[in-house]
Amino acid sequence: MKFALVVFETDESRRRIQADRDAYRKEYEGGIGGLAAAGKLVGGEAPETERIAPATVRTAADGTSTVTDGPAHTAEETLGGWFVVDVADREEAVEPARSLPTPETVEIRPILESA
Repeated sequence: MKFALVVFETDESRRRIQADRDAYRKEYEGGIGGLAAAGKLVGGEAPETERIAPATVRTAADGTSTVTDGPAHTAEETLGGWFVVDVADREEAVEPARSLPTPETVEIRPILESA
């Protein structure tokens, strides 16, 4: 069963990234490395956050849309990336999120499998 591990950066994780991005990435990859070694990591991505600002499009019920600069949600926690894992069940998907050595919030979502 596939799950998305959606990573939300926090103020603390952003501070650590800004202080030493390479060291942070190495620490993070160490936490995810076990999934890759076990063949359970399907993929993952992280958004570009330094050179190009995000844009948000909101569409109203009448079909009109507005575009604003910035993320859809502005709060302490912002989208930091995601991983897709292929594991037996939800409990197994929770374990890598619990064992990350970095201070992010991780939301675990089952991926809808198409027919």
